[in-house]
This record gives sequence, structure tokens and C-alpha cells, in this order.
Amino acid sequence: MEFGEDGVLRFFFKNEVDRGEFRISHCFCRFSSSFSALSPRNRSNVRQSSCMRALVPAQLCDYETRIYEYFERSVKLKIAIVEFGDFGQFLAKTLIRQGHTVLAYSQSNNYSVIACNLGVSFYSDPHDLCEEHPEIVLLCTSIITMESVLKSLPLDRLKRSTLFVDMLSVKEMPKNLFLQILPPEFDILCTHPMFGSESDECDWLDLPFSFDKVRIGSEDSRINRCNLFLNIFSQEGCRLVEMSCAKHDQYAAGTQFITHIIGRTLEKIDLDWTPINTKGYESLLNLRNITCGDSFELLYGLFIYNKNALEQLERLDMAFESVKKQLFGHFHDKLREQLFEKAEDLEHVEESLEKMR
Repeated sequence: MEFGEDGVLRFFFKNEVDRGEFRISHCFCRFSSSFSALSPRNRSNVRQSSCMRALVPAQLCDYETRIYEYFERSVKLKIAIVEFGDFGQFLAKTLIRQGHTVLAYSQSNNYSVIACNLGVSFYSDPHDLCEEHPEIVLLCTSIITMESVLKSLPLDRLKRSTLFVDMLSVKEMPKNLFLQILPPEFDILCTHPMFGSESDECDWLDLPFSFDKVRIGSEDSRINRCNLFLNIFSQEGCRLVEMSCAKHDQYAAGTQFITHIIGRTLEKIDLDWTPINTKGYESLLNLRNITCGDSFELLYGLFIYNKNALEQLERLDMAFESVKKQLFGHFHDKLREQLFEKAEDLEHVEESLEKMR
């Protein structure tokens, strides 16, 4: 900061927030009648001191405002949701509430009215979406359609530092697609929130959120962007779990896939509510309702694109057969026992008849 010979107070801000020169060219100060009696040098000192007292607080206030605005920009993200169906809309509500800028695009449906109501900018053309240069492209596709949707995006219209994120229920499949299709300059984060659109968007406390930083650039800006995205979910109370895509699929085959198989099986035997429901039976009804609320396409995707799913299905089939054999084994033993008891009784009856003769 310096006071020039032309009577203009200049501020110099040498930091990453504001760089350059700020000039205050109008100083309105009133001096006492004794001002004219001062020597030229003293008049200059008084003039400088008065101007600074009047203008420095206002300039500092403006400077603080600029710092705050810069900080707000630095922690807010510009996120493009690709496929704005139920799950995309579900996530958008939280992203908007946290102050992020959200864009949306869908290949087949026009969600412009819904997006407008949520405060989301909707694009019906992927070129228009990519020309907005989102920092993050968030794929909310189904497992089956991810490849075709990813290939339809004009990647050359995005910044080369763009971060791509998927949220599919399988992880090795999207990881491989990203590595095959995306340019090597793009960052890749594979995630799976262990909850869906049927969950309460206001209560994600302790719900698991798994992630794998497949490819994140070494620059601080890229690392910070990835961490800011993950912070969206930790801020909502999610339990972040970092693991490889392969490990995720191994766990998911024994949890999510089995859950959906059991739920679909219960649907096939037409379970119904009764006036004497037990808590366990109601849990089964709830499981059936939750899993059948998802499309069969999800179960099919879990089966086709998780190499561990077939093994789990075979284990489930073997376990079911084992329980059946155990049941029928006990049944045969009991039946055999009853038959032998009846045979012995019959022999006693025949002996008694012989004696009576």
C-alpha cells in the first residue's frame, strides 16, 4: 500500500486470491481551519493520514469479501450428473443443498421441469453439457447402459483434467471401461454408496460409502477436488470405506447379490401379510419389498458383471439342497422308526392270537 505523488492511495495484494493494483482515486476529507496554517510538509502528512483512516477500513472490508468469495468457490464443485433418473435426482438434492453447482443430462428422457424445480441446469444435448466444462462428471447410469452412455459423450469438449466418477453396484466393470475409453489425462474415481433413492436423503448417518481412487493426478488441485467430492458424503455422516474395486466386488457378491436373490425368490412364492406375523416374517416381507422395488435389470447386472456372483449362486443352491437333505433325512429316520414300531406291535398281536387259538 502506498500514497502516490498524485494523491491517489494504491493497494497492492500479493497473494493467490487477489493479484494486481487497486486504486482509490477519490478522497473526500474535511480539515479544520488551522489546516491552512500548516507547513506544506505537515499538510501532506495530515492529508495522507486522513485519507488512509477513511479508506483503509472500507478497502479491507472489500478485501475480506473477496477472500470469502474465493474460499466459497474453492470448496464448491461444478458437477454434471449423467442420467438424471431417480438416483440422479436423489443425489442432486443433497449436492444443491450443500451449495454445489449441478448440471444434468439424460440420453432418453427430458427432465427439464424436474431439474428446474431442484435448481439444476438440464441439458438435452451432451455437447452442450460438456461445453460447460464441469469439474466432475458423475455417471448415474444402470450397469447395463454405462458403456453406451459413456461412449456417447463428446469427451474432446471437456477439460483434460476432468474427474469421472461412477456409482454402480459393481466396480471392476466400470473401472475397466473408464480405463479403456477415457483419455489418460482424465481422473477416475470408482464409488458405491451403499444406499439408494429409497433412503432418506436427510439421514445417511453411518451408511457405508466405498471408493477406489483408480487414477487421480498428482497436482494439489486434483487431489483436493477428489477429496472435496468425498467430503460431500462424509459431511452427510456416511462412513467412507476405501477399498480396491476387486475387493468391493468380492464383498458385494456375498452381500448385495445374495440379498437381491433371496428377495426375488421370496417374490416367487407369493408371501402375504397375516394377522399373526412374527418379526422375522415381517423382515422377510420388507426384504422382498425393497429388492423388488429395484428393476430386474439391477439383479441381472449384478450377476453378469460381478465374476463372484456365479460362485455365490452355486453356494446358495448347494446350501439349499443341504438343508433339504437334512430335513428329508430326519423325516426318513422318523418314518422308519414308526414303521418298525408298528411292525413290532403287529408281531405281538399275531402272537396273542396264536395263543388264543
